[in-house]
Amino acid sequence: MAFKIKINKRFNKNAEKVASWLEKEWSKKVADDFARKLVSTISAISKNPFIGSSTPKIIAVRKFNVTKHNKIYYRIKNNTITFITIFDNRQNPKKNRYK
Repeated sequence: MAFKIKINKRFNKNAEKVASWLEKEWSKKVADDFARKLVSTISAISKNPFIGSSTPKIIAVRKFNVTKHNKIYYRIKNNTITFITIFDNRQNPKKNRYK
């Protein structure tokens, strides 16, 4: 079964924030590496949507690590995978509405 990919505004906004922070604090190369890992992760999930584990609060939402510091959250509904957000694992866990 082929899945459609949908990326919402919050996901894009958070991905841009992470990449921008990485470029500012580390380097453009680190930011580019993150972007490549993110694209690779989205591709892997599109091929095997159930690779991520369900979240405790909202069973319909799944999570998967992009890096050891960043986790993506997504939902599978019908034949569509919607990428919801990216969360930096170093943030206050209370900010994570899916944990």
